[in-house]
Amino acid sequence: MNRIEDIAPEKMTAAQKTVIEQLVAGRGRLLAPYRVWIHSPDVASRMESIGTYLNKRSTLTTREVEIGILVIARHWQSPYVIDAHVKLGMEAGMTREQVEAIRDGKASGLTDPREIEFHDFCVEIVGGAKLSDERFAHFAAALGRDRLAEALVLLGYYTSVALAMKIHDMPIPGK
Repeated sequence: MNRIEDIAPEKMTAAQKTVIEQLVAGRGRLLAPYRVWIHSPDVASRMESIGTYLNKRSTLTTREVEIGILVIARHWQSPYVIDAHVKLGMEAGMTREQVEAIRDGKASGLTDPREIEFHDFCVEIVGGAKLSDERFAHFAAALGRDRLAEALVLLGYYTSVALAMKIHDMPIPGK
């Protein structure tokens, strides 16, 4: 059963059409989660702003973004997001082994010190850890508070993406 209920363009409200235009302008195309969120155009609009920021203007590197997404996709066991971001992680320059290790929750094999810290921060947060003062200070010094803030938003945003795709049983393209 296809749980995604697409809205025909002629049946979209003005607000829905505006969000679709924003999304295509910001991201170049209609991304799958927006097929879910467009039913609430206010939510879709705000998610578009956050998503486009994270993917186009964030202080996080493309590799860091992909590391965080793979950690969250694994946590929520979202096959659609895992499949898409294994490919994007490799396009960002990670090796297949690194991407698969992150996807599988194993030692990442990352070599860049900041990426290792970023990965460890994401894993600890997603795992439900309450950071001690010492551990928080460590991550704040290693990554900077700006990156901590953006990492938290990234993990929250992609939790929404992973859950939307999982709950709507979005098929993996080509499979």
